[in-house]
Amino acid sequence: MILKTIGLMSGTSLDGIDAAYLETDGLEHVVAGPALTIPYSLEFRERLRSILGGGPAELVAEVERDLTDLHVDAVAALRQHKQCSEIDLIGFHGHTILHRPDRGKTWQIGDGDRLAKRCHVEVIADFRSNDVAAGGQGAPLVPVFHRALAHELPRPLAILNIGGVANVTWIGHAIDSLLSFDTGPGNALLDDWALLHTGVAVDRDGTLALSGSPDPDFVQRFLDDPYFARHAPKSLDRDHFRAWMPSHLSATDGAATLVECAAAAVAIGARHFPGPAKLWLISGGGRHNPATMAALSRQLAAEIRPVDTIGWNGDALEAQAFAYLAVRALRRLPLSFPGTTGVASPVLGGRHFAPTG
Repeated sequence: MILKTIGLMSGTSLDGIDAAYLETDGLEHVVAGPALTIPYSLEFRERLRSILGGGPAELVAEVERDLTDLHVDAVAALRQHKQCSEIDLIGFHGHTILHRPDRGKTWQIGDGDRLAKRCHVEVIADFRSNDVAAGGQGAPLVPVFHRALAHELPRPLAILNIGGVANVTWIGHAIDSLLSFDTGPGNALLDDWALLHTGVAVDRDGTLALSGSPDPDFVQRFLDDPYFARHAPKSLDRDHFRAWMPSHLSATDGAATLVECAAAAVAIGARHFPGPAKLWLISGGGRHNPATMAALSRQLAAEIRPVDTIGWNGDALEAQAFAYLAVRALRRLPLSFPGTTGVASPVLGGRHFAPTG
């Protein structure tokens, strides 16, 4: 059963909505189509930022409604493509405002019922709750999609997604050899630093970081955070490292230091792999930052390549993943596994929302 799907992702970078078309059976048949990104306005980004961790119920509900309607607009924009006009299913991640799996909590805002009715398409949402309820980390969820994409690539293979938080998938030789976890901060700290010093929430082209020098003592102190000593699988809230701002440094040296921290965290994470990866494929916004890519090359001492070099769309990969996961949820196939989120056995996920009724 091959379905025509749209996946929607609002990531921890707070930059906007990724929407991607995918035809898939939820197994190895994966055919990608058009994709787009709709940036959030600065005003909405700040409203969304204001409820990270929670907030007054009325405010959260208001932001959730507006977030959902922006996703409706993203679906409508993507359906302007002829290939995307007839859709069977939408995978709606929503936006994570709280993620504390150690306390059994994960919270993604986004009204699946409202989205289904306004788009007139069945929606699968709430992908993480079942996993957390079963004792898992609730993240990352993309590894099973990575495995489907990479089934013909040489292994062991590492796929690193650099969003607000960075997460990695290690794929071994056996079909069930999957390990995944959040490595540490991705773009979040650097984006916040850039916003503070330039008024723009991104270090575009690595301009700040490439102009500075990292503080090695600060990087070493950062790596002493207890998170890095924890065994994988493991996952992070966006704000776990919020206090790690190198406020004693200049704008350029601080940016260079935060880039080095993120890359060093990836290198430490690689020690959890059962075997070294032959190749690292990099997706997410971080791959556009030459300072980040250079730091990864130094820290990993391995071949790293943007996923685009093998024909994947590195800006759409997570949105595609939630289109894929929606089909798996519909077919009652597991979304998470012991090696991906730490659950005791594979776990189903997702809630269904009908376009009528």
